[in-house]
Parts: sequence; structure tokens; C-alpha cells
Amino acid sequence: MIALSLAEIAEVVGGQTHDIPDPSVQVTGPVVRDSREVVPGSLFVAFVGERADGHDYARAVVEAGAAAVLASRPVGVPAIVVEDVQAALGALARHVVRSLGATLVALTGSAGKTSTKDLIAQVLRRKAPTVFTPGSLNNEIGLPLTALSATAETRFLVLEMGARGIGHIRYLAGLTPPRIGLVLNVGTAHIGEFGGREQIAQAKGELVEALPEDGAAILNADDPLVRAMASRTKAKVVLFGESAEADVRAENVRLTDSGQPAFRLHTPSGASDVTMRLYGEHHVSNALAAAAVAHELGMSAEEIATALSEAGSLSRWRMEVTERPDGVTIVNDAYNANPESMRAALRALAAMGKGRRTWAVLGKMAELGDEALAEHDAVGRLAVRLNVSKLVAVGGIEASWLQLGAYNEGSWGEESVHVSDAQAAVDLLRSELRPGDVVLVKASRSVGLEGVAQALLETGAEGEVAAR
Repeated sequence: MIALSLAEIAEVVGGQTHDIPDPSVQVTGPVVRDSREVVPGSLFVAFVGERADGHDYARAVVEAGAAAVLASRPVGVPAIVVEDVQAALGALARHVVRSLGATLVALTGSAGKTSTKDLIAQVLRRKAPTVFTPGSLNNEIGLPLTALSATAETRFLVLEMGARGIGHIRYLAGLTPPRIGLVLNVGTAHIGEFGGREQIAQAKGELVEALPEDGAAILNADDPLVRAMASRTKAKVVLFGESAEADVRAENVRLTDSGQPAFRLHTPSGASDVTMRLYGEHHVSNALAAAAVAHELGMSAEEIATALSEAGSLSRWRMEVTERPDGVTIVNDAYNANPESMRAALRALAAMGKGRRTWAVLGKMAELGDEALAEHDAVGRLAVRLNVSKLVAVGGIEASWLQLGAYNEGSWGEESVHVSDAQAAVDLLRSELRPGDVVLVKASRSVGLEGVAQALLETGAEGEVAAR
């Protein structure tokens, strides 16, 4: 964070100082909510959670070097006490962002936010110092913490914004006002909470409404609900996609033999070829979105294409591809799942597994409401249509819908199976995998299927799977 004294912070957040001998002491380290992340000069934010109360760690974090605690009550050590810790954190982030002079890029969408954010960050940091959301910390706590990690040297601040209802993105954009706003797509993630795709579009479009007139709205030309958001902003509109009308577009899209996308990138300033290190054709849209942002910030087509071709995955459990010593390939995409990302992952599996035996180890997609049965059934059916060799549906009723969809789509018999939990999936795979197989592991985060991927990788390392 940019250096601020405890007195300055107290004024910004409207708090009272307690047990602070010298209010001129500066916070020079990061602002953190995890006591394990404290370093000398930190500001520790004490949240009260379901399982732990941050106030209980106040003395320990100060002894570890924290300058003070941002708290809702006195804690017997240097503290700035406020009525609402979350609101105070947001106010501090707003103050710091306005003091920085950095260009703030915000993005949202139903699918692909984290992967696209990682691409944008890897492209922009070739031009100037860039700070970006780690993982998918995109809510009312994670977003201000990311913004506060920027320093005086930061020139680009890339923030992922998530929403679970109307007004969420408006709130986040108020904390960290963007100059460039990117909307990737409107899908069915969290549709059970929103009530419909139109409501999701209403929520995602709050980002473009927050843009200044001298800003830029980067919109997906291939998604009608996103493209329609152009009418909701006074900012410049830049379209990306495969549409001929897109300002930044892809031509000659194809997949390499290993399932990595390649295409000709066209921007208003020129064209250049891209071959990505990531897996799956869905990354073409993500790459075009990143390219549109980078072009708007002054990068050439050649610079952008080079950066996209060299970019990797910065976030865990998102299409992590690892080949075991015995030739089995594990694709760990278990961080989260919704219908759009599940379909994209299955298509990537099919492309990667040409000429090989493929396994889709899938679990529940959460927060789909009344659409849950139909969406799980459709994913199971798609696995059959893509000629995935084996479907392993893991978990409860939603997994049974996956398996039933596959069974009803084709005469799979033993090729689709429903198992009770992750350990049952591991046991099955350990007995059935053979060299050359490709295994996709994917479900909503609550299912915890990353443990299946990890167990299979450990099995390969131990050489327990024999060739069949």
C-alpha cells in the first residue's frame, strides 16, 4: 500500500485511534485479513467470521510487526476502531485508488473472469507495473484488499468483480472506480440467485454504467446481452469477438494437436498471429477481451500477440494440465463450475484427447435453482456427443442427473457411472486408468474434486498404475 500514517487512515475511514502512542507511525506493509500474512508495517483488518473472530488475533499480529489493527472494538493494542470494518476497508481502498494515478481496469462476466484477468495482467505488465486480483478474490472484501496492494509505482490495476445480485457490481465500482470496464458474457452461473439471464445482464451491466465519459466499455460482440449494454454507457464502446463487426477479432481459429488455440488477431492498429499455451477454444474469447483492453491502453498488435502466446495460467485448479510419468494426463479444472465453463472444459477434453481414451470426472454445478436438473442433464448429454470415453459423475442428486443425461443420450452402459464421493472416484480411476488416458476433473468448488486430481497425480508419481 502507499504509505499512510495511522492518523491519516483514521481520518479516511472515520475511526477513532485507541492505544496508539504515536499516530504518525506509518503503515508501509500490506493490508491483510489473515494473521499469517502479517509482516512489519502491516495493517491487520479484524473481521468477525462464522468460525473465527479476527479481534482475537490482535495482540499476536502486533507482536508480529503489524502497525495497528482495523477493528470494531478496542483490542488492547494499537487499533483504529470503526463501526463497520468492511465499510472502512472500502473507504480506505477508495482513497488509495484515487491517490494512485493508475489506470483501473475492471472486468466481470458469468464465466472466464479469472482466466481473462490473468491474461490481461500478463499482457499489461509488459508495458508497466501492474497489480491484479489474486485468484478470484472478487467480492466486497477481496477487491479492496487487492486495490490496497497497489503502490506508487503501479500504473495498471486490474480488478475482477463478481456479483450474486443486483447492486453488487455498482457497489464494487463505487469503491474502485474503473476507467476501462470489460464484460465477458452473460451465462447461467448463479441463475438460481438472480432469477434469470436478463437479471444477470442487468447486474453485469452496472459496470459499464459506472464508467466515465472518457473511459472505455469493452463488450463481447458475440453475446447479444452484452452487446446491448452499449446503450447503458456514455463511454467509448470497443467490441471484441469473432464477429466481423468486432473492433478486435479473431480469424482462422483452430486448435493445435494438443488442444491449444491458435488464431490471427486483428486490431484497429494491425494484425498478428497467436498460439496460446492454454488449453481449449474458449480461451480465444478470453484472449480477445485481453487484447481489446491492451489495445485501448496503447499496445500494438504484435506486442499483444507475443504476450498472449507466452501467457500461462496464474490461478490454481483452472485447466491445469499435468502429464504423469506413465503417460496419463490430468486436467485439473476443479476450482469451480457452471454450465458454460463445464461445456468449454468438455470441448477442451475432446480436443486434447483425440486418438486417446478420455475421462470426464464431473460433479455438481451449484446455484442453478430451477434450472439445475436440465443443466446437469445437458452436460451429461454433451459428454456423449463429444465422444468422451468415460463419464464418472461424483456426488449426490446432481451427479445422478449428469449420469442419467449421458445414459439417455446414448447406449453407454458401463461408459457412464455414478459414484458416491471423491474417494470412490479415486478408487475407480486407480483401477481403470491406463497410459495415454486424459482425465478432466471439474465441479463447483464445494464438491472439492481438486482432491481427486491431486490423488491421481500422487498415484502416478508413485508408479502404482500398471500398464494394461
